[in-house]
Amino acid sequence: MAGLPFVLSVIGHDGIEAYAETIGGAVAPIGAVERVAWLAQGQAFDLPFACDADAVLEAARAVAGAAKLDINVVPAANRRKKLLIADMDSTIIGCECLDEIADLAGLKNRVAPITEAAMRGEIEFEPALRRRAALLEGLPVETMARVYDERVRLNPGARALVATMRANGARTMLVSSGFRYFTQRVAQDCGFETEQANRLLERDGVFTGEVAEPILGRDAKLRALEAAVSELGIGFDDVLAVGDGANDLAMIARAGLGVAWHAKPILAASASAVIAHGDLTSLLYLQGYRKEEIRAA
Repeated sequence: MAGLPFVLSVIGHDGIEAYAETIGGAVAPIGAVERVAWLAQGQAFDLPFACDADAVLEAARAVAGAAKLDINVVPAANRRKKLLIADMDSTIIGCECLDEIADLAGLKNRVAPITEAAMRGEIEFEPALRRRAALLEGLPVETMARVYDERVRLNPGARALVATMRANGARTMLVSSGFRYFTQRVAQDCGFETEQANRLLERDGVFTGEVAEPILGRDAKLRALEAAVSELGIGFDDVLAVGDGANDLAMIARAGLGVAWHAKPILAASASAVIAHGDLTSLLYLQGYRKEEIRAA
């Protein structure tokens, strides 16, 4: 049954072997199914199939129940992507930088709820960013260096994701609605080839409370993806986009593989794949990479 059009991707950790047979048994009655193919023993396996993709996904997730497994269906064709475009805050790194700046100023209780509402899609991103930036007026610019040194940490698997895709010829882009002070440093640390973000305005060593216009939000992320596709001469099916919040919706929807990573519900409901439990190497398993192919960066 070589060449089946879909792959059920199952990613987990301890005890996943027990689910391979169970999930295979639940899916088999629905249509043609190949044998389980392990990408990483005890961590990730593929189950190629040819039948109703929605029915297979529903059956697999139902039998898995509350187990901490990331189960998705991806097309078998063109599985390894040629462009990675990633959000930064709460995706590549484990924090929201603006919230951490505010925390050092004793303002997190005023800033973080606005961030959360914007990421959940409850309020528009651009005015939300202006409101949060205004609260930072007069704060020393050197606060950003403290945040980077003390608070910013790459999420597990971030370097391996970028290094492995680059080693296999993919272009890598960090596109953030945060700030360039951080994207420049995170991109260098993680290995991204390009980065773009917003800029907090400053004067005489303190923040003015303003953001340089135009603000890079949902539409700008989509435009960055579209420009890269045009420049590289590839198709949208060749793109892997990953993010966690509402401002990532447009680029996630446009990418051939749009991944909601530990995401807000509004994004998880729209993405073609959802990773709720695994680290960022899960994005490599979604593309069919085997454990021995993953580069330690």
